[in-house]
Amino acid sequence: MSLKKTAISGMLWTFAQQFSVQGISFVVSIILARLLLPAEFGLIAMIGVFVGLSNALVSGGMTQSLVRSENLDDDDFSTVFYFNVGVSIVIYLIVFAIAPFIADFYKQNLLVNILRVYSIVFVIDAFSAVQVTRLTKSLNFKTQMKVAVPSLVISSIVGIGMALYGYGVWSLVGAAIVKSLFNSAQYWYWSAWRPVLRFKVEKFQKHFNYGIKIMFSSILDTAFSNAYTIIIGKFFLPAQVGFYNRADTLKQLPVMNISNMVDKVVFPLFAAMQNDEIRLKSAYKKIMQMVIFLVAPVLLIMAGLAEPLFRFLFTEKWLPAVPYFQILCLNGLLYPIHSYNLIILKVKGRSDLFLKLEVVKKIIAVLVILVSIRFGIYGLLYGSVVSSVLCFFVNSYYSGKFLDYPAWTQIKDILPMLFLGAIAGVVAFGTDYLLKNIHAVDFFRLAGSSIAATLFYIFISQLFKSEPLKELKFIILKK
Repeated sequence: MSLKKTAISGMLWTFAQQFSVQGISFVVSIILARLLLPAEFGLIAMIGVFVGLSNALVSGGMTQSLVRSENLDDDDFSTVFYFNVGVSIVIYLIVFAIAPFIADFYKQNLLVNILRVYSIVFVIDAFSAVQVTRLTKSLNFKTQMKVAVPSLVISSIVGIGMALYGYGVWSLVGAAIVKSLFNSAQYWYWSAWRPVLRFKVEKFQKHFNYGIKIMFSSILDTAFSNAYTIIIGKFFLPAQVGFYNRADTLKQLPVMNISNMVDKVVFPLFAAMQNDEIRLKSAYKKIMQMVIFLVAPVLLIMAGLAEPLFRFLFTEKWLPAVPYFQILCLNGLLYPIHSYNLIILKVKGRSDLFLKLEVVKKIIAVLVILVSIRFGIYGLLYGSVVSSVLCFFVNSYYSGKFLDYPAWTQIKDILPMLFLGAIAGVVAFGTDYLLKNIHAVDFFRLAGSSIAATLFYIFISQLFKSEPLKELKFIILKK
């Protein structure tokens, strides 16, 4: 099978996985949001940064080194496996010890036990990280789907059951642990690979030297991605953390679904053509335009319909999250471009530049936070939009040089999709306004407005002969 056909097949299986997993997750999140309080979601959000940091330390970026490296053998995979497992245990013990200090920082005593129990997840995940990496490297996303869906279904049943029996925040913790257990067990079942009893220092040095920079970059990115949660958790009520987290999670649904669907294929695909600059640039441009073509209208239509959307999905108690969500939708527009620019550095083996850019971006983020926090929580949210725009120029600096594809050219290539997406958002908002005035219920407001905006978007994209639309037709119809 050619590389293009393999990539398309991988993308379709990834889409099936993302659609299934996120569809189930979305339904479950709606049920749990109705059963639990915003403050209980806020408590889990508060520990997200510490779990994320621990995960970054555990992997050390070494699994990404495996994806991009060629001519690997069992010694490579086994060495990374033992490193991941060993470090995960050490990190868990450290988190267990510092949990009281984290709880004291937020002034939430319940976080001690929540963090100690929840953090078991990254120890469990470490046992299957290499199996996942091998499947990703071979673009075998069919097996990953067979693992993800049953694990999610079982963990969702556990979480909802615990919530119904009054376990509150612990229902979220229980669901996360059960999901990790079933994921890890299934990866071992479906994967033919088993670690050998060898740890090669030279193999470790090879992957660690690449991965250490990715690890520090991941640590910085995790810390600053959760910076708003930390600040809101420190200076505001847990319920406001819950509103922010719910708004961010809903915003991430289209962003992460579409981006992750493509990302899983993009990294190994780009790695396979890393020495062919012309093909790499062409593939990068097509994928970037296609993802923005999908993400922009979805985000902006959702922003235009935020009020009926939140009330219909989560009930009235979540309406304070609506303005948070609308601002965060603007923040999410450039996320895919951030990601793909950085992937270019990874496939080129320039993890040193990757780390350098992360440091620069975090300095920018700190400066923006220091200025925007004076204007309260809305100042912080608008500041995150400014930070995203500034960081786009940082991310695209080196990749633009490698591909001869600078930031302003990238903007020029995605601007038509952003413009059409904005018009689709206006159409959605206008249609909803008309339906609201005739006292239509939320379901019909959402259905009528989103259908009208989507049809308009497809029509005008067809009218202007949009290249991403042509690519999508090719993938879907295979013509």
